[in-house]
Amino acid sequence: MAETRSALVIDDERDIRELLVMTLGRMGLRCDTASSVSEARSQLARNRYDLCLTDMRLPDGSGLELIAEISQKHPDTPVAMITAFGNVEAAVEALKAGAFDFVAKPVELTVLRDLVRHALELNESRRSTADTVASRLYGESPAMAKLRQTIGKVARSQAPVYIAGESGVGKELVARTIHAEGGRASGPFVPVNCGAIPAELMESEFFGHKKGSFTGAHADKPGLFQAADGGTLFLDEVAELPLPMQVKLLRAIQEKSIRPVGAQAEVVVDVRILSATHKDLAALVADGRFRQDLYYRINVIELRVPPLRERLDDLPGLASKVLERLAGAQGRAIPRLGDDALEALRAYAFPGNVRELENILERALALAEGELLNAADLRLPRLSTQGPAPVAGAPAAPAAAAPSAGADPRTLNPRDTSTSALPSYIEEIERAAIQQALQENRYNKTRTAAALGITFRALRYKLKKLGID
Repeated sequence: MAETRSALVIDDERDIRELLVMTLGRMGLRCDTASSVSEARSQLARNRYDLCLTDMRLPDGSGLELIAEISQKHPDTPVAMITAFGNVEAAVEALKAGAFDFVAKPVELTVLRDLVRHALELNESRRSTADTVASRLYGESPAMAKLRQTIGKVARSQAPVYIAGESGVGKELVARTIHAEGGRASGPFVPVNCGAIPAELMESEFFGHKKGSFTGAHADKPGLFQAADGGTLFLDEVAELPLPMQVKLLRAIQEKSIRPVGAQAEVVVDVRILSATHKDLAALVADGRFRQDLYYRINVIELRVPPLRERLDDLPGLASKVLERLAGAQGRAIPRLGDDALEALRAYAFPGNVRELENILERALALAEGELLNAADLRLPRLSTQGPAPVAGAPAAPAAAAPSAGADPRTLNPRDTSTSALPSYIEEIERAAIQQALQENRYNKTRTAAALGITFRALRYKLKKLGID
């Protein structure tokens, strides 16, 4: 017979305790109660619990103290805070202290049941957390070890997480790992690029709409919050949200409910918010382009994903894994990197990070002959990690600075300011950008020209000038 799961309910109001005990009891939990910090400590010393619920204010202390104590002494016991309605500051403080989640008074039973379900599922998933995280985020460097350790901790919470990092470092992979290792793993993971939604459609996309609410609304449509109900909503490039939408998003996060466009009533949603951007969100707040209250709400826990240049020791293993995956997809032998290729990769700045590394290796695999990739196969410019920024006006694609094989390195060194070197350097940048665009558009010249932002005639001229067949 399975062991009965248990909960500790800590509140000095008798009617609240009875409501919580009755609700949890119907979910199959055995409940103990406490009306003070001292009683709670006594119960925790004697028993092990699968979940704790504590009020914010208690006669002999604060629920925050209790949360911090439980997080330290009983790390396997999720603890949730019961806060006054609308007291966002208290909820944020609780999450920072180590709370798993929070629920507002008057207690909404649907929200409470969802919270309890996630807490219990979290306990069941913890056994494999470390192994799974290690398999998702490769790297033996101290920076990656620290990141994996932090992910393991935040996955046990329901707190909003802000993932900071440059383009291409793997912010979405971090978000997916947090989701997969937490109590919401069985629920949906819904990623959304905030910069890809037109401003006029944003409210409908996030919250849904009712039939007839506006021209073209021919049927009810659920939004992204409803799609992520019971799981995780990942707001990628959150800095791109316009200010009016930031206000609506803040309310949805605070109240855990949304109002579809054209609806009369709000809909309760059970969603964990993860967000990310490559921009400096704090600077945008200072400039008035991002709401400070929303910033503090989504940035309860901040995770910084290190750029590739800060973990160069991971390069050999990371490159090997990428090549193994690419070769496996193509059904060919796995190539290996020569010593000169590894040296070239270590000397490169990787402005596009892991995404750029994958791009470089995929191109090398497609164009190289044989099973040994050398430095020339990578088509990297001779730029060190301390080198200058790319030439102003050069194409923004990560591989744009990659010269063709066989180019004379002396003509590609941006530190060589001679008049003969600079034109050659720029031509190599143009050549690499055009070749990459051609590959990405399957050598359709019309689409390639559009992708590069030039006319078809200009592309034909460039192809002829640069000798690209």
